[in-house]
Amino acid sequence: MSTQSKTKTAPKATEATVEAYEQVVETTKAQVEKANEAVVKGYDEFAAIQKEGVDALIKAGAIWAKGAEDFGKAYLALAQEAAETNSEAAKSLFSVKSLNEAVELQGEIARKSFDKSLSEGTKLSELSLKVANEAFQPIQQQLTAAVAKAGKIAA
Repeated sequence: MSTQSKTKTAPKATEATVEAYEQVVETTKAQVEKANEAVVKGYDEFAAIQKEGVDALIKAGAIWAKGAEDFGKAYLALAQEAAETNSEAAKSLFSVKSLNEAVELQGEIARKSFDKSLSEGTKLSELSLKVANEAFQPIQQQLTAAVAKAGKIAA
């Protein structure tokens, strides 16, 4: 090959190399922009999931607080009723005229007290379980939604 033909071929090779380089740069730039958009979108969706999680916790806390208030009122009413019942029982015991009558009355009072304690204890247990289930519901719903969203983001 002559020197003149080499000098004509060199600029063409340089031009082809520059074009290939510019194409690689443009392709890389487009890929980086696309990846950046995906990261920003993913972050926004992740932030939304976190906010929804906090909202679910706040809602669950409000439900729990209301349930605790209801439980406290029910317990206080039970304690007040028990105090009144015990006061009446004491008055009844002071009015007995014989030991047999006192033993019978005491047995009746103990039976009623046991039955009442059992039924009220069951009611308080049911109320506690109801409050726990209701308070957990927003958290469970949010967790299910977050897992579904995370799956879509990852896909």
